Amino acid sequence: MTSGTSAAHLAGLRYGALGLPLAFVALPLYVYMPAYYAEQFGAPLAALGAVLLLVRIFDAVTDPLMGYAADHLLAMSRSRRLLAMGLGCVVLLLGFLGLFFPPASLRQGSVLLGWCAAMLVVAYLAYSILSITHQAWAARLQGGDLSQSRWVSWREAATLVGVVLASVLPSVAGMPVTTTVLGFALVLSWLALRGAPQPVPLPCGNVDAPDAAPAGLTWRRLTQPWHGAAFRGLLGVFLLNGIASAIPATLLLFFVNDRLQAPGFEGMFLAAYFVCAAASLPLWLKVVARIGLGAAWMSGMLLSVASFAGAALLGVGDVWPFLLICAASGLALGADLAFPTPLLARVIRHDGASAGLEGAYFGWWNSASKLNLALAAGLVLPLLQWLGYSPGQHSAQGLVALSLAYAVVPCILKLLAWVALWCWRRRWDKEQ
Repeated sequence: MTSGTSAAHLAGLRYGALGLPLAFVALPLYVYMPAYYAEQFGAPLAALGAVLLLVRIFDAVTDPLMGYAADHLLAMSRSRRLLAMGLGCVVLLLGFLGLFFPPASLRQGSVLLGWCAAMLVVAYLAYSILSITHQAWAARLQGGDLSQSRWVSWREAATLVGVVLASVLPSVAGMPVTTTVLGFALVLSWLALRGAPQPVPLPCGNVDAPDAAPAGLTWRRLTQPWHGAAFRGLLGVFLLNGIASAIPATLLLFFVNDRLQAPGFEGMFLAAYFVCAAASLPLWLKVVARIGLGAAWMSGMLLSVASFAGAALLGVGDVWPFLLICAASGLALGADLAFPTPLLARVIRHDGASAGLEGAYFGWWNSASKLNLALAAGLVLPLLQWLGYSPGQHSAQGLVALSLAYAVVPCILKLLAWVALWCWRRRWDKEQ
């Protein structure tokens, strides 16, 4: 390995490292927290669900504002930007601590739910500003499609490591150890970020200087990304593809417990899925170098459909076939992780008034990502109930509905996303 390659890998590692603690904190916030509050503190599920719904809606609608704040962070001097990022890490850790270790005097009734809501807001806001800034950071680094794909691949590889760790530690080691690991990961990733390549705004005639702060918040600046047809089209592809991925994530436990009747194996399935996704990232970079970003992402979508459609045919005890499907789907997931944001970076470079507004683009992008999860649950769960499925019951009609919703509907949406991306690429090529 040459010294230039080693330096590039080190720079990528330093930039991408923050993805690990951000993913590490996201999984407990979204997955473990509801069960933790119900089991540890006796929080009523209905009230807890209402709190989670309201806070998550707040989280999604504030992401565009967090994107505006991220643009201000990226326009700061290096020392001030790193200080602000460090403070964000501290606030995130404090929100996580407060959420999972509430004061003894607040561990009952409506007071507990109020504390839960407050700590979720703190944690979500800190998480949003850090993650949006981290994404927009790469968009401001020099380089074309392949270079952007490399930055994103380092970030997503660290993210996948964080997901795997967060899926194991809470149940194996408990929340005190999990919180300690999160604290160390935040410190180490912030120190790594200090040595990472620093972002600069993209060239644009209406920006006076690379380190000039964005102008004051206006509706036009906040909605600037929507003025470009390329952004709107790409976001539509992202939404279709994201819902296709979010539906199996929403239904995984139901499918494993009721269709496969293999409770306790979900950890093995998830590990195979995410490990294969991480392993596939270097392979997808080679694909990009050969055929380009858009074609590579379309190839990943087709691989996802080909590997996942067979899940609709599985039945009781089909653990090993499903493990192979998870592994193959994980390979396809690498494309979904590595390619959408470099394509967004290309759109940002193309849009005439985009310099200094990278955070605004990623703010709307993150809001759409969270909308994917909400739409998946909001659409597929009522549909399943209407088709006759009830968790824990093994009626033939209900299980057929579960298989269709889990495997067939996502494949149809994935193919629609493929068509939308094909149309978007044709329009993009004509505009160049």
